[in-house]
Amino acid sequence: MNILHLDSSILADHSVSRQLTREVVESIRLAESSVHVVYRDLAQHALQLDGALLAAKGTPAENRSAEQAAQVREAEAVMAEFLAADTLVIGAPMYNFSIPSQLKAWIDMISVAGVTFKYGANGPEGLAGGKRAVIVATAGGQHAGTPTGIAHVDYLRVLLGFLGITDIRVITAEGLAMGPDVRDPALAQARQQIGTL
Repeated sequence: MNILHLDSSILADHSVSRQLTREVVESIRLAESSVHVVYRDLAQHALQLDGALLAAKGTPAENRSAEQAAQVREAEAVMAEFLAADTLVIGAPMYNFSIPSQLKAWIDMISVAGVTFKYGANGPEGLAGGKRAVIVATAGGQHAGTPTGIAHVDYLRVLLGFLGITDIRVITAEGLAMGPDVRDPALAQARQQIGTL
């Protein structure tokens, strides 16, 4: 099994989502006989989808500058990691009612028409099916099932479904900034969810 482990929190070792994604990966390792993990820290090595990358992709390989060649290599590596993964483990803390910009940049890199989705006579069709996604969703407040949570887990579900991924599990730890009476049970519940993966 190939796992793509993604962290996007900017809080380094203080991040709950990072702690929980590590526990998810370890849980899968214990359950599977053969696991290969590719790790990408989206906060430490931020991706950027911009005009320069689009221009580099549109330039014939032999005419690309060294900088353009490096940009295209990175974009191709990001896509190859995604396509090779059987399981995605996605650390998705909530920042201002949505996902971190670093995670959104990764999504923009792997959402490519003709590669991970296409449009046909019946509308869009995901081309990245057959994968499982485990979303580790953390938040300082409590947002699941409310309008303030729509651009967080709901967005990720829609996006992954658009790409053809329908086996989606969500590990949730919310209320992390609301004191130990809320935080501790939330973490215990998240760890219980990890144990049932």
